[in-house]
Amino acid sequence: MTVFIDIISQIRKLDGTFSKREQRVADFVLANLRQIPFLRQSEIAESANVSVATVNRFCITLGCAGFKECKIRLAQSIAVNLQFTDNSPSKTSSEANQLVEQVFSELVEVLNLARNQLQTETLEVAIDILAKAQRISFFGVGGGSANVAREGVNRFFRLGIPSEAHSDGYLQRMLASTLQQGDVVLAISSSGQPAELIDSVSIAKHYGAKTISLTRPDSPLAKASEVAIEIDIPEDQDIYKPTASRFVFFSIIDVLAAGTARKHPENVKEYLKRIRTTLVTLNNDTTPSPIGD
Repeated sequence: MTVFIDIISQIRKLDGTFSKREQRVADFVLANLRQIPFLRQSEIAESANVSVATVNRFCITLGCAGFKECKIRLAQSIAVNLQFTDNSPSKTSSEANQLVEQVFSELVEVLNLARNQLQTETLEVAIDILAKAQRISFFGVGGGSANVAREGVNRFFRLGIPSEAHSDGYLQRMLASTLQQGDVVLAISSSGQPAELIDSVSIAKHYGAKTISLTRPDSPLAKASEVAIEIDIPEDQDIYKPTASRFVFFSIIDVLAAGTARKHPENVKEYLKRIRTTLVTLNNDTTPSPIGD
């Protein structure tokens, strides 16, 4: 797998250390980020007043095999860099009341959008599988999905179902190899692309575990899972706002947990009562309150 490096940052880091002619290329690239992906090697050379060979040497200095690879990497980096260049916060956007309105309004909007996308039949199948699970392994990679996986454990252990969450790809693969009939993997990914998740789901399925995914429609992860809860939430272009999709995923985990609890109401009530009783000794509070929060 090719590791993507921000080549624009690399050029800025090396600024002043290039040869005299290569520095002209670097200066031209940094001054014309929007145009670079559309220019030929000869056009860059002419604009920077250097030879085509100099442009090629500039690319090699950056660790590329040649101009073709360099241009691809530049286009990728430029696409990302321009998002951050074009999103400077306005003075008024830092006012607390406007931020509250902006964040909360988007939260309501994306939750409604997700509600309209959810297929009740798919949720019912997933809940039925989870209610019969002897063990649930929540898999997620990256910050958002890994946090949702941990929240899955937080919700399901209270129901008396042994649960665990893992975000390390190697550990996911190893653990998936130990699963069997009666066990369940619930894999979470907003993109549905991480290879480690797809591999782990395939391994778990091979050994007889049930597999559920919470992910983007028609993604590789969705296709690898027996049951795919598919959600497509567009992210806001404002890079300073929190990722809204994670709230949707948290809410779906709550739906799955509530549905699973209702499959075994008496057992779950007993577990919740035990947890609540145990905590009374810590705070002497017997009034209704969130269990364990």
